[in-house]
Formats: sequence, C-alpha cells, structure tokens
Amino acid sequence: MKHLLLIFGGHSGGRTEALTRAVVEGVGQAGDDIELRSKAALTTGAEDLLWAEGLLIGTPEHFGYMSGAVKDFFDRTFYPVEGRTEGLPYALYVSAGNDGSGTVASVERIATGYRWKPIAPALIVRGEVTDDALGRCRELGAAMAQGLALGIF
Repeated sequence: MKHLLLIFGGHSGGRTEALTRAVVEGVGQAGDDIELRSKAALTTGAEDLLWAEGLLIGTPEHFGYMSGAVKDFFDRTFYPVEGRTEGLPYALYVSAGNDGSGTVASVERIATGYRWKPIAPALIVRGEVTDDALGRCRELGAAMAQGLALGIF
C-alpha cells in the first residue's frame, strides 16, 4: 500500500474545501492500493511528510500567493525533512480569485527547494467552482493515486 498525503489551506466551507473533496473522491478510485492522509496544512507536520510517498497540495489564492496555512506548513517542515523527501511526486491545485499564477509560482519555487517532482501542471480553478472544475479535481486525485499505486511516480 502506498502512502499519499493531501494538505490543504483555506477556510471551512470555502471553494478550496469543495475542490479538496473532489480530489479525495478521485483518490478513492485507486481502491485499497492507497492510504490517504488528508490534513489541514496547519495540523500537518514533518512526520506526515516523511510518511508520504506522494503529496497533493490544495490552496486558495490569497493576494496572489498561497494561503498562510500552506506557507506555514512549508516553513515548519523544510529544515526537519531537508534532503529526506527529494524526488517526492506532488501535484498542486489552486482556487483562484485572479489568475492563480503567483500562487503557482510561489509553491513551485518552494517545491524546487525541497527537490520534489511535479506529476502534472498545476490545476487552477478560477472563480466559482463548477462541475467541470470538480471533475478536473477528481481526475487529478485519481491520476496521483493510480500513478503511485502502479509505481509510475
């Protein structure tokens, strides 16, 4: 069984939460091959990251940047796991009020410091959450989970 960690920022009941639920549904399509640990970024620590064989990151766009909770996760975990998570496959999804590009760039810059590998371009959902956006989030979760289960990532 492969270990997949999903961390997310944002407010309860917000758009990022809806996207996260869809990502979790997609992960569920991998069946018993994946153990998912889905946690709010503020409650996720280095031990969770060291447990993970894959990582999904969900964040709202706040002032053209990631949520403070996701940034806090990075700040708290970087040095404790430095050099121990290199090559970790990850994927990012963003709930954006603007274009999401600043959020993506900031997360990608930090992920490069960790030496993680993106499995797909960042998924940016602009504005209100639509059925299409939820479908793309399910696909992202399924792709990560199935890729891990099959040993592709």
